Amino acid sequence: MSIELYERVFIYIYGTISIEFYLPLGRDTLKTVLVLFLFYYPLAMGVLWIIGSLIFFVKKERNQEFPDYRDEELPFVSLLIPAYNEEKTIEETINYVSHLNYPHYEVIVINDGSNDRTLEILKSLLHLNSKLRVVNVVDNKGKANALKQGVLASKGELIATIDSDAILDKDALKYIIPHFITPHNGERVGAVTGNPRIRNRTSLLSKVQLVEYSSIIGLIKRTQRIIGKVMTVSGVFVVFRKKALLDAGMWDTDLITDDIGVTWKLQRRFWDVRYEPRALCWMLVPETIKGICKQRLRWTQGGIEVILRHRDIFLDWRQRRLYPIYIEQVLSILWSVIWFISAIIFLYKAIFLQNNLVPIMWIGNYLSIICLLQFLVALFIESRYEKGILLYLLWGIWYPIIYWHINALLVIVALPKGIKILKESKDEFATWESPDRGLHL
Repeated sequence: MSIELYERVFIYIYGTISIEFYLPLGRDTLKTVLVLFLFYYPLAMGVLWIIGSLIFFVKKERNQEFPDYRDEELPFVSLLIPAYNEEKTIEETINYVSHLNYPHYEVIVINDGSNDRTLEILKSLLHLNSKLRVVNVVDNKGKANALKQGVLASKGELIATIDSDAILDKDALKYIIPHFITPHNGERVGAVTGNPRIRNRTSLLSKVQLVEYSSIIGLIKRTQRIIGKVMTVSGVFVVFRKKALLDAGMWDTDLITDDIGVTWKLQRRFWDVRYEPRALCWMLVPETIKGICKQRLRWTQGGIEVILRHRDIFLDWRQRRLYPIYIEQVLSILWSVIWFISAIIFLYKAIFLQNNLVPIMWIGNYLSIICLLQFLVALFIESRYEKGILLYLLWGIWYPIIYWHINALLVIVALPKGIKILKESKDEFATWESPDRGLHL
């Protein structure tokens, strides 16, 4: 490959959001629409996330005080931890959740057919921890099924769920629970999702994900709350009202992502789903490309499955507040498909036709500026909960280079998998495996 070709590929990597320069603009209406959509969709959504998150911050977050309830006013909480082959992390997670700043709760670990030492470790902890209970599922039938078994064994009117590698902040429940008991529409609250934070920060990939969780996930949830509905709770830590779970039919055991599915089922039953950024939960993230791809493929496929399963919401006007979230998800999938097609055309023309690609750098710059501005706003807001997090803004420059392309490619891979779920029986179980927890493990 020549030096000029390397330069062309680099310009593509950092500024690949336009097909304007190889689909003649203005000659065909469809081509013009595709060009405008491919460029303006991520630009418009970036601006929307920034504005929405700032509104949420000013109205709901900036002046919030620590909720002050007497212990006897706080409801009993059952904290569920589903686990499959988690011998490396489960003991640490249990140790942390056993010392929360909350008076009334139990810890239920559901061992979902683990074939490592997970069950042995759990048994050894039972006599050391009065709050701990263990439910042993003999066969691995998936996280959703494990959570269902935990609910059936629970005593609390509120159900908290956390991942088996997570460390819950000691005040997390004290921030979330008041949403369920506040006199202002508290009885309508079906779920409140917490604020996931990255624990492992020793590699480039983990640092980029730290910026992503703050700048993409955090901002989107804040904006969606302003709109009124949430695409998904964060499965790593969320609290449900048991009554709402039972009303919605709990989790779908055949879907690959339990959190997205149950969020939509709750909201379709008109339960309110909220976001509490002060309820922190520290989690481990993948630190290899393979681990990230497996994780994001599961997320992407889960989103597609849920969108396809709930496509009938447009037949019910009462579900209209879900329309914007649904449409945005569909547009994001459509954008990825168009990007994939345009990328193939682009690379073909770059390699074989030696087109002049320099103008694309300017288009990439516009999107990169919006992306970095989004990061800056998000990290500024999150600095309330973690000092020094603004320094990670420097790692955000890798996000457009790495994640835009990975996520778009995974949509192409996940589409046929998600469509296939419509033809399969709902009686099947979507089993799981312990994900990549990072290099330090």
